[in-house]
Amino acid sequence: MKTLDKIPTGKIERASQLVKTGFKVGGNYVAYYGEKIVNPSLNRDKLNESNAEDIYDGLKNLKGSALKVAQMLSMDKSIMPQQYVDKFSLSQFSVPPLSAPLVRKTFKKYLGQYPENLYDSFTPDAMNAASIGQVHKATKDGKNLAVKIQYPGVADSISSDLALVKPFAIRMFNIKGKDSDKYFKEVEDKLLEETDYNLELKQSLEVSEWCKHITNLRFPKYYPELSSEKILTMEWIDGEHLSEFAAQNEDREKGDKIGQALWDFYMYQMHHLKQVHADPHPGNFLIDKNDMLVAIDFGCIKHVPLEFYVPYFELAKPEVIDNSKLFNEKLYELEILRLDDSKEEIVYFTKLFHDLLSLFTKPFHGDYFDFSDDDFFGQIATMGEEFAKDTQLRKMNGNRGSKHFLYINRTFFGLYNLLHDLKVRVDTKAYEKYIN
Repeated sequence: MKTLDKIPTGKIERASQLVKTGFKVGGNYVAYYGEKIVNPSLNRDKLNESNAEDIYDGLKNLKGSALKVAQMLSMDKSIMPQQYVDKFSLSQFSVPPLSAPLVRKTFKKYLGQYPENLYDSFTPDAMNAASIGQVHKATKDGKNLAVKIQYPGVADSISSDLALVKPFAIRMFNIKGKDSDKYFKEVEDKLLEETDYNLELKQSLEVSEWCKHITNLRFPKYYPELSSEKILTMEWIDGEHLSEFAAQNEDREKGDKIGQALWDFYMYQMHHLKQVHADPHPGNFLIDKNDMLVAIDFGCIKHVPLEFYVPYFELAKPEVIDNSKLFNEKLYELEILRLDDSKEEIVYFTKLFHDLLSLFTKPFHGDYFDFSDDDFFGQIATMGEEFAKDTQLRKMNGNRGSKHFLYINRTFFGLYNLLHDLKVRVDTKAYEKYIN
């Protein structure tokens, strides 16, 4: 794969790259509608494929938060067209890496020495490259190490990237109102945290210590003395990315074991630690040779305040969902309904969220849930399509819910999709043994 000697970091430079991409996408639409005049039965598959290709090609050389957004979108399989999911999922661990000279320059700046002086051996070519950093393999004192290096300028470009994306996001998600900036601030804050490898090291050490007792789950060892704000050194663990394992696994018992570890890991964090690994995509999990789940990235940790946690999980209970008075109270507590809503908005959003939560919280309604149930995920996909086509929803103020929904909902969407890929059945209450 071609390597990069430079990443655009200036606002104008990055904006011009996005404008070029916009022109390409516009051209794709012109070609599509011209072809549709001749062939009225033409579907949008070719258009989606062309757009996904051009958008991904435009973002992959920018890296940083622009590419991170593509990665986040690729997790939402129930709403995004498949062509986008397939292309954007490459951003999880397959994008153009930095060149060897740029890697050496980064080491010299942040650890004071070149990699060949810090390790017994260091592979100049990246083993994989994602949105914010890339991973190299190294050895020291007989140990195999994974060394994550952050791309130059990523943190500096986050604010300008989000400013460029904001007008499109406002239109896409129908965000209106004076307090809409709270959502963009939440994303910006989390992305900035992900660029602080000192913080990631701290979070990695804490979570691996707090969760080490969960069955069939393991974590790498970390090396603070070989880490800095832009470089993170940890134990190298051989294994398959979760998506690779899921694609070829035919042993239901093995899949169930790994899926149970994944569910217990997330529920223990959410219900006991009140903080959660909020980036559950396949590139952040490995399956080792002993069929254990390995969690390898803790750059994105979402803390869950009690005032959000309590009503959020009360809305997962059927007795609350089916009690109109209690349900209404929780919607106000979570800022889904607002005091300035019209009667029409109250009726509309109450029904919308009742339908949504009645479906999405099903895994919490019993002691077991089968995530291989295609009907469940089909219903989620159908609901997503209905929302996309709902003309009434576009007229409403889409600025709904606490800012904490952004990363908590993202976490559950990602977790559900990983468990569906694994085709697992989980004991939904098993995590409680780790708390009691």
